[in-house]
Amino acid sequence: MYLHFLLSLFSFCLVGYVFDYYKLFTMTDNNHQYKLLYFDVPGRAEHIRYLFAYAGVEYEDYRIQKEKWPELKRTMPFGKVPVLEIDGKPVAQSNAIARYLAKKFGLAGKNEWEELQCDVLVDTLGDLQASVTQVMKEPDPIKREEVRAKVTKEELPFYLSKFEKTVKENGGFSVGNDFTWSDLVFAVLLDQFETMYGKAALNSYPALKGLKDKVHNIPGIRSYLEVRPPRSPMPRH
Repeated sequence: MYLHFLLSLFSFCLVGYVFDYYKLFTMTDNNHQYKLLYFDVPGRAEHIRYLFAYAGVEYEDYRIQKEKWPELKRTMPFGKVPVLEIDGKPVAQSNAIARYLAKKFGLAGKNEWEELQCDVLVDTLGDLQASVTQVMKEPDPIKREEVRAKVTKEELPFYLSKFEKTVKENGGFSVGNDFTWSDLVFAVLLDQFETMYGKAALNSYPALKGLKDKVHNIPGIRSYLEVRPPRSPMPRH
């Protein structure tokens, strides 16, 4: 009888523990409300949208219209976007947001080394993106062509050849042997490069093109791309 009592007590405690664990898990992963604020362009928020699409997690994709930006700008933590509201609390900085979501969605890497490599690649992609953005922001047509020529002939081949080698060595991924958030960042930027330079821009980089296509064939991301709104002009900050 005493043994029966102990077994009953153990079963009760075990059920309670499992229930508490399940409750904690569901609270952590399912009970947050997300609102992403950015302009109606891919820009610095598109990899965040890809992360939500990959994970199949619901969020409000609030796309700021040009006429509303001056008023909203004053309410942003540092006067810039993207901003992700998590249960009403605003968080700034696109890669801080993306890294946070990547950890929640299992895309941050399998260990500390892979996490570090993701950060290295994403930051390096940011350097390349900054160079490309210079072309778009240069108001003088003559200088714009000079900057475009430098980026096209020097910087793009330099970076893309190194990225191509990395993806080949990893069997089609940017880090490790499975998807990480850096793959999603690659897909976003490579898609933008094709928009700027034409579909043939990646012909010399088959591994990178393959990575982009592989990301775009992830069911959640493919569904997002099918309904993604047309791009509209981005307001000046």
